[in-house]
Amino acid sequence: MANMSKKWVVLCSTAITAVYAAGYFTTASQASMEPLPQTQVQIDTSPSNRMYNDGVFMGMGSNRRGSIRVKVTIKEDRITDVEISDFEMHYSESDVVDLPNEVVQTQNPQVDNVSGATYSTAAFEDAVQDALSQAMNA
Repeated sequence: MANMSKKWVVLCSTAITAVYAAGYFTTASQASMEPLPQTQVQIDTSPSNRMYNDGVFMGMGSNRRGSIRVKVTIKEDRITDVEISDFEMHYSESDVVDLPNEVVQTQNPQVDNVSGATYSTAAFEDAVQDALSQAMNA
């Protein structure tokens, strides 16, 4: 009886492996044959098509753990600098010291949450968004 059980395990394992391999190689060969689309995007940064106005804009974000003020510099529709100008949160500023660089690199106020500093991260995002809103309406 144990021999029969082992045979079934081997047979089923072999069948599953064969089906998986067939699916993998079929999909892999199709993917390698299809050319990737080539698109070239040209961004028009003429003053009439810009999302943000150039300048330095202050923003503030706050929640139940405190507040953060930031200074965001915009040049030719790009975020070129972000500085934390005032930090009055419950936790240390060193927890979020890398967030300004992340905003500049990604060109996005949404940053990765900092473990243990969720409220500080949220206040920072709100402050940057506040500054960007001012840059849009200036």
